[in-house]
Amino acid sequence: MNTPFDEEPQRRTPRRFGRLRASFLTGLVVIAPVGLTIWLIWTVIGWIDGVVLPLVPHQFRPEQYIGINLRGVGVIIFLVFTIVVGWIAKGLIGRSLIRYGESLVDRMPVVRSIYSGIKQISETVFAQSERSFEKACLIQYPRKGIWAIGFVSTTAKGEISSRAETSGALMSIFVPTTPNPTSGFLLFFPKEDVIELDMSVEDAAKLVISAGLVYPNGKDPTRPPE
Repeated sequence: MNTPFDEEPQRRTPRRFGRLRASFLTGLVVIAPVGLTIWLIWTVIGWIDGVVLPLVPHQFRPEQYIGINLRGVGVIIFLVFTIVVGWIAKGLIGRSLIRYGESLVDRMPVVRSIYSGIKQISETVFAQSERSFEKACLIQYPRKGIWAIGFVSTTAKGEISSRAETSGALMSIFVPTTPNPTSGFLLFFPKEDVIELDMSVEDAAKLVISAGLVYPNGKDPTRPPE
């Protein structure tokens, strides 16, 4: 016959395992983002080094003077080289060289199309005076009654605006896919059908990437407002 004293250790064992499991999961939540961030940065730095260092003459590589191959040297060389190229491109001689080079590219049918497309994308993404997206918004897509998060790009202009059968302004909306927000659909909506959100573009992107699990400011959508 089991006594109460025999049953007490049996009850404590599952509790201890439960506490250890909860502590392990909590530690995993803390370590995983930090570890993945460090791994990603380390991998990107190594990839840039692998691309840049083979282009540097052997006698100018740092390991020839310090004896070891430091990770990140290629990144520093790339940053310095990019700054120098940008500084030259702002001058009169640099602009003349760029125009001459682009005139040569314009004579090459296939290369011309590739170069012009990449140039437009680069100017849009890296332009310092403009943002990629203006605001986050809600739209009904792919049909009425189903809501999706989108990003307001610009107001439609030119032939798109003039040929669309709408009486008001037309807005270009980028609808991202989950969990990769860099892919999606470019759609045009009447302005009255677009509901602009107060959340930032960054918070809306987090919501899309997390498949609706991470809300702005860590708010729980199931919890009533205080």
